[in-house]
Amino acid sequence: MAEEATYSAGDAAHGAGPGMPQLDFATFPNQIFWLVVTLLAIYFILSRVALPRIASVLAERQGTLTNDLAAAEDLKRQAVEAEDAYNKALADARAEAQKIAEETRGVIQGQLNEAIAKADAEISAKAAESETRIAEIQAGAMDSVEEVARDVAGAIVGAIAPGQTVDADTIAQAVTARVRG
Repeated sequence: MAEEATYSAGDAAHGAGPGMPQLDFATFPNQIFWLVVTLLAIYFILSRVALPRIASVLAERQGTLTNDLAAAEDLKRQAVEAEDAYNKALADARAEAQKIAEETRGVIQGQLNEAIAKADAEISAKAAESETRIAEIQAGAMDSVEEVARDVAGAIVGAIAPGQTVDADTIAQAVTARVRG
């Protein structure tokens, strides 16, 4: 029983106390005062130190974003201008290449025409020379035919009428008259 009395006395000591100090209504004004002081201190520290730094970082970030966007727009404009200049240069180069090709075709066609004219002239000269030679050959052949015809006619007359003499001039006139028509 002595133990129980000791235990009961300890419980009584605990039970007689105010309990948790935060929940003791007697200390509420003091706690509220320090709560307000602490909140005001936190507010002044945040509003004077932390929030201006955060605001400046946000403003700097916004400025950087704005500058980056402006730079990107400028670079995009420059890229479009460069592309337009490239396309114009490409079109000019194609036009120049076309012009050079046309000039080269004209020069080549002129040289070809000159070569054809020269070849035609050479062919005409050789054809005229050949015609002259053919005419000479034909004339020589006609003379040869007349000579052979005179010889054959003299031999035929001599064979038909053996012993008769035929004048060579008469045979030549007869063969010439017959050949020339």
